[in-house]
Amino acid sequence: MRSPRRRRGVHPAAATAPPCSAMASGAASPRSPPAAKKRAVVVAGDGDDSDVFDRLPDDIVLVVLSRLAANAASPADVASAALTCRRFRELAAHPAVLSRASAAAVAVRWGAWSEAAHRFLRRCAAAGSLHACYFLGMVRFYCLGSRATGAALLGRAAGGGHAPALYALAVKHNHGHHDGSAAEDAASRFMVAWWDSHRAKAAARGCLPGEHGDGEHDDGEDLRLCSHARCGRRETRRHEFRRCSVCGAASYCSRACQALDWKRAHRAQCAAARWLAAAAAADGVAH
Repeated sequence: MRSPRRRRGVHPAAATAPPCSAMASGAASPRSPPAAKKRAVVVAGDGDDSDVFDRLPDDIVLVVLSRLAANAASPADVASAALTCRRFRELAAHPAVLSRASAAAVAVRWGAWSEAAHRFLRRCAAAGSLHACYFLGMVRFYCLGSRATGAALLGRAAGGGHAPALYALAVKHNHGHHDGSAAEDAASRFMVAWWDSHRAKAAARGCLPGEHGDGEHDDGEDLRLCSHARCGRRETRRHEFRRCSVCGAASYCSRACQALDWKRAHRAQCAAARWLAAAAAADGVAH
């Protein structure tokens, strides 16, 4: 009987052993699961400690910061990005970023007003931001007393088609006609807070209207504020604003503010003043 023929090939013990080249090199088997390859990629990047933003070109970072400035909800959004690192601080001051500053990005509150805020607005205006030209122009013209530079900034904004600036120039020149929506923007809120603070300081010093603490008269104190509580404009010369023709107690910088204040408060105030005037006239006739 013929003995069974032995199989030719690899020794049975060597059938399960990996190839020598694989043992020598330590490489994974071609049938290794995909997870092994992923782990290898992660391990390869462990020694790279550089930040992703450090490898981005300046042009891309400028585009990102410009989008941020254009969609900022407050000046703090731009400031927070600038404080991230030295590179961001330098690029955030680039004219390509400052020129895109939104209306909210340059709407500095009265409580946050400082030389740094003033400098930020000047840079934005110099870069070409129409919103910054309008806001800084209103503050300079009505609050800081720099009427020439304020009017120039308002003119730049109006020349670019900025609607609130066009309305502000119309008010300044001929008591403009407008729907009134521009009378309650961030610049107006700033001016209202500015004059409220000045009145509070004068009251704390014990000053009467038209007088300094030393009792000297100041002609500038005779200039009236617009009676619309949300306007904040002040006369640039005496009797510039028109008085209410009925009661004579309210003064308005424009017909838009007069219409807004009539709906808000003056309707009742003026009716009361009219009644008091009629009662006083009746008493005079009776006597």
